[in-house]
Amino acid sequence: MNKMEKKRYSMEVAGKTLSLEASSLAGQTNASVLVQYGDTVALVTVVMSKKDVELNYMPLKVDYEERFYAAGKIIGSRFIRREGRPSEEAILAGRLIDRTLRPLFDSRIRREMQVVVTVLAIDEENDPDSVGLFGASAALGISDLPWGGPAAGVRIAKIGNEFVVNPGNSELQKPEREFEMFVSGTSDLVNMIELAGNEAKEEDIIKGFLIAQKEINRLVDFQKKIIEEIGKPKTQVSLFEPDADLRAAVEKFLAGKLEDAIYQKEKSEHYGRIARVREGLFEHLKGSFEKFDGKVVDTIFEDQINDLVHKNILEGEKRPDGRRLDEVRLLAGEVGLFTRTHGSAIFMRGDTQALAVTTLAAPGAEQLIETMETTGKRRFMLHYNFPSYSVGEIGSFRGPGRREIGHGALAEKSLRPLIPSVEEFPYTIRLVSEILSSNGSSSMATVCSCSLSLLDAGVPLKKMAAGIAMGLMMESEKKYKVLTDIQGPEDHHGDMDLKVAGTEDGVTGVQMDVKVGGVTIEILEKTLAQAKKARHEILGFMKTVIATPRKEVSKYAPVIFQTKINPEKIGTLIGPGGKMINGLIKKFALGSIDVEEDGRVFVSGPDRRQAEEALREIVSLTREFKIGEIIEGNVIKVLDFGAIVDLGGGQDGMIHVSELKSGFVKSVEEVVKVGDFVRAKIIRAEDGRIGLSIKQLS
Repeated sequence: MNKMEKKRYSMEVAGKTLSLEASSLAGQTNASVLVQYGDTVALVTVVMSKKDVELNYMPLKVDYEERFYAAGKIIGSRFIRREGRPSEEAILAGRLIDRTLRPLFDSRIRREMQVVVTVLAIDEENDPDSVGLFGASAALGISDLPWGGPAAGVRIAKIGNEFVVNPGNSELQKPEREFEMFVSGTSDLVNMIELAGNEAKEEDIIKGFLIAQKEINRLVDFQKKIIEEIGKPKTQVSLFEPDADLRAAVEKFLAGKLEDAIYQKEKSEHYGRIARVREGLFEHLKGSFEKFDGKVVDTIFEDQINDLVHKNILEGEKRPDGRRLDEVRLLAGEVGLFTRTHGSAIFMRGDTQALAVTTLAAPGAEQLIETMETTGKRRFMLHYNFPSYSVGEIGSFRGPGRREIGHGALAEKSLRPLIPSVEEFPYTIRLVSEILSSNGSSSMATVCSCSLSLLDAGVPLKKMAAGIAMGLMMESEKKYKVLTDIQGPEDHHGDMDLKVAGTEDGVTGVQMDVKVGGVTIEILEKTLAQAKKARHEILGFMKTVIATPRKEVSKYAPVIFQTKINPEKIGTLIGPGGKMINGLIKKFALGSIDVEEDGRVFVSGPDRRQAEEALREIVSLTREFKIGEIIEGNVIKVLDFGAIVDLGGGQDGMIHVSELKSGFVKSVEEVVKVGDFVRAKIIRAEDGRIGLSIKQLS
């Protein structure tokens, strides 16, 4: 394709034009495309190395690059006005694309490959993640990289009684939204799901899947036409395949040894026995093969475990820990673990343990968000930590990675619709989940432990939520088994990981990844039904730990009172240079006084009595007086022409001499003196000046 030549393709999706342009842009890549939907534009590039690398996994990287100019913003530190560490939104978008693409590669490829999605423009209505995924699939399709696509994704929302395809961001803000989800996959198969719901019904979610699949099929067919026209021949890369003699030797040694090692109820015993079998295998091979690669042996070893776990579940419904296919592991839980924290709980499901701690703070402790797509505040935060010791390993503590951010985001969106409004509960809420031990679905254990911790903190949750991870062992679309509450080997060797969180009345969060090409709607329907049964069982147990919120928040949490003032009075409350508001904070030993643009005022502090007094003074200070209102106060000054009355809160009013009483008044002091307590009627209120009358009281 010469430098002036462009190929442009377009189709209609949900009433808007989706266009793809292939040109010489990024011409040194294996393929590149420019994709536009609405005014959202992304450049997607694909690069593959020229030779294989010595690894025991497929080296694929998927990067999602935000550019602040895409939104017309100059943000970041005042001293570093450029993009740095990716935002959580960027990490989650990159994960979403990665999780769709990765299962469609042959895992035996050992060439380094990289897909980069660079967002060039966003219109604040059409999310760039679906644009990026479409571009990534199309770029891979027209490139010479060996790949099993094309794939595509679409956003579906149920708003009121309608299902909306690719809703704009403004539509998703409507209060009648029941759920929104991003679904991706290939023709007639789904391989990735992200869903946030407001107690959505399983049957409605399935309807959403069916609508999404039709749109995905259209997008895939569109790509196939493009690939047929401009696609390059696929490069024939070598696929990793262990030496036949080595594989035979491994299989012979392991015959009859793996069954006893794998099928243990306790995780420590399971992994301990497998480690001993592996050590014996290596010792045996060292005596039989002068040169052998440990990574290759490990790959064969894992294949043998995978085949055995699949075979026993598909043929005999035999799980490694002996449970039934729909059985939840042993549950345990406790709340109120620490005195000084505002709320705490631990939830245990089998060997998985999630400790959750709740911290309550004033509204001013909200997190400020400023990214390419979002500018605003976050009042509810959930952070997830996965230390290496939770799986019995040694590791470094370098801050949250993609896993921590992804799992935390899933748990947060599963609980967000259940958090009370700021009017009901004016606190900023931060939850932290510490995974103390992991053996399958720590993100869903986080949903459970955080629900318990919130109730222990006295947060009036609308309802309690729980989560469960579902798995799949599949030989074909018709021969498969759905597993409830998957753990280590089933997670590692299974074909699907579908996490479902929600209340007794509906679903609040779903996430799905697969290791196969995709699953059918029939499989998803059966999995959601089985997950609902398990979720209700877990919720029943959680109610035995704590059923309702504590009646009061912890004595170590700040006390918060709120009121609303006329926004025009905000300046009066703050005072010149913040003198008034800072003076109140100091006078009453408050933590903070937070003022919103709409006139909401939040007073927080460690002492209830002091906070109440501060609130009364604020109300008095910003009080709006109306004509005809009766006031009371002390005379603080007498003038020749009238008297000044203290109205409280630093405000005063004047009684003119003609309004002191009926008839002639020779002197103001013959009616009132400084210090007198008087009642008067407001006869004028304009420009902050209050006119009073004693005469007109009658």
